[in-house]
Amino acid sequence: MTTSFTSMDVSTAEQWGAIGVETMGNQGRVADRVLMLLESLSEVVDGFAVDQLTHCLQTATRAERAGADDELVVASLCHDIGKAISVPNHPRIAAEILRPYVRAEVTEAILYHQDFQGRHYFQHFDMDPNLRDGYREEPWFALAEQFADEWDQTSFDPDYPTEPLAHFEPKVRTIFATPHSL
Repeated sequence: MTTSFTSMDVSTAEQWGAIGVETMGNQGRVADRVLMLLESLSEVVDGFAVDQLTHCLQTATRAERAGADDELVVASLCHDIGKAISVPNHPRIAAEILRPYVRAEVTEAILYHQDFQGRHYFQHFDMDPNLRDGYREEPWFALAEQFADEWDQTSFDPDYPTEPLAHFEPKVRTIFATPHSL
C-alpha cells in the first residue's frame, strides 16, 4: 500500500501501520547500505599505512579473536564508518548508525572512542592524551578502554592476518536486521 497523504498532519493510523510494515519489510537495506559505506572506506587512506576499510576489518578481527560478542564485533567493524562522510565527526556518525541496533555501552564506547584512542597520539597535536580520564566513572569505561587500547589503535598493520568483509557480512546482516529501539 502506498499512502496518499501529502502532509503528516492529515495521515491516518492505518496509513502509518502500512508504512511501518513497509519499513520493517525493507530493513535489509540497512545492512546493504552499511556494507556499501564500509566498502567505500577502501578509498580513504589519509596517510595511514592501510586504508580505513582494512583498519576497520583489522579492528573487528581483533575483537572477534578476543571473544567479543557479535554486537561488539560489528561495532568494531563500523567504528570509523563515519569517515566515509566526515572525518572530524566520524565517531558520532558511527554511534548514531549503531544506536538502534546495539546495547547502550557499545554505542557509548564508539561515540567516545577518539577520546580514548587519543592516549596513543594526542600529544603529537598538543592535545590532552588523558581525555578518557573524564569518563572514568561511566559504566562503559572499561569497554571503551579495551576497544581503543587492544583493538583500534593497534589496527594499522599491512601484514596483520585480517578477515575479509565477507567474513563479517552475516553478523552485519543479523545485527542490522531488527532495531532494539528507535
